[in-house]
Amino acid sequence: MNPCMAHRGWSGKAPENTMAAINLVLEEPKIEAIEIDVQLTKDGVPVVIHDFTLERTTNGTGFVGHHTYEELAALDAGSWFAPAFQGEPIPTLEEVLEAVKGKCQLNIELKKPGDRYEGLEKKVVDLIRRYDMRSDVMITSFNHDAIRTVSSLDDGIRTGLIIDGMPTLLEEQLRETGASILSMAYPYLTKDFVARMIGDGITLIAWTIDDPHHMEQMMKLHPELQIVTNHPDRMLGLREPRGA
Repeated sequence: MNPCMAHRGWSGKAPENTMAAINLVLEEPKIEAIEIDVQLTKDGVPVVIHDFTLERTTNGTGFVGHHTYEELAALDAGSWFAPAFQGEPIPTLEEVLEAVKGKCQLNIELKKPGDRYEGLEKKVVDLIRRYDMRSDVMITSFNHDAIRTVSSLDDGIRTGLIIDGMPTLLEEQLRETGASILSMAYPYLTKDFVARMIGDGITLIAWTIDDPHHMEQMMKLHPELQIVTNHPDRMLGLREPRGA
């Protein structure tokens, strides 16, 4: 049965990367995992937000990393989605770990462009250790150097590469970074590729699928292929036989 991973929380029903979206997932035990995005404030606090700038999902402006946590905590990260979520704040990674522990797997995507957010990897690893959640999380990133750093800090935390496309030497890239997870844009996945990767012990994640027809196609590739979606309800409907 394909595991369901809620993209930025249940972001089809609540503002992405907020506790409102995460708590909706925690109320549905059939959802196996949550994916979130983590960046670093100006004063070194890991916070949960996707964009490098604030305009799309908050009433703030400018770069996330140019603001202190106190400044970010005062922003409204919910009104853009719906009036009912007015005042929903940007959560810290620590808040998410506290809420999720023992209830759900967590995929922490490190948003780390170039030299920005120095020390992000260590701060995230330290929090995971503090909450004794090394077996409850995975850390993924488009930034291979960030994954290599996490693997060197703690080889007991599962790590993964995020890939948009089908590059050559994927197995070599996984080995070189210490990653055992591959998170790929779903249009590039084929039955043979998925079977080979999973057969080699790689955890394979397909992102981000909201169309039920495409979900069904991906689910047929392999029962262990994890599906990332903004609409977990659509996937759960496909997983369960009618009338069950």
